[in-house]
Amino acid sequence: MAVTTLDPHTALVVIDLQHGIVGNPGLAPHTAAEVVERSVLLADAFREQGLPVVLVRVTAAADGADAVPGRNEGPNRARSFPEGWDVIVDELAGHPEDITVTKRNWGAFYGTDLDLQLRRRGITQIVLTGIATSIGVESSARAAHEHGYHVTLATDAMTDLDGETHRNSVERIFPRLGETGTTAEIVELLAKTRA
Repeated sequence: MAVTTLDPHTALVVIDLQHGIVGNPGLAPHTAAEVVERSVLLADAFREQGLPVVLVRVTAAADGADAVPGRNEGPNRARSFPEGWDVIVDELAGHPEDITVTKRNWGAFYGTDLDLQLRRRGITQIVLTGIATSIGVESSARAAHEHGYHVTLATDAMTDLDGETHRNSVERIFPRLGETGTTAEIVELLAKTRA
């Protein structure tokens, strides 16, 4: 379903647009620069309307002590990260009215105060952007849906490590969780809703 409406109390939630994530090579179908640029357009539009912008960042202890437990077939979680890898990109940072949420797992809701921050502001809908579509964005969209928020996904303001996983999320998963639209469609709808 294409995006049809934005609630009067909608927040933008930007997932993992931080130095260590946007520097990943081979993102598809959109480049990290395109995702950042479109997320900035959305953030500016939300700020202009006095609506919350939430910048979610992921971090981890170098020894893996705060990693999500459980066996999986992925690589060892204990690793070192370069200095500043978990810092929000400059294009989005520096707005004191923005909310910053720090997570230590895929989704932005579990183990964070995101739900509390949104509910205290009366938020009923979120618009999601970020990297990676099938990991942080999808996990956050699923949790938002389960928490009872209306979910809108800016599909051209997100990208993945693989174009096929992005496509799977956008075409098969997101329509079951909410509405999808482009950055331009969401900005236009926001302007009409708030006029």
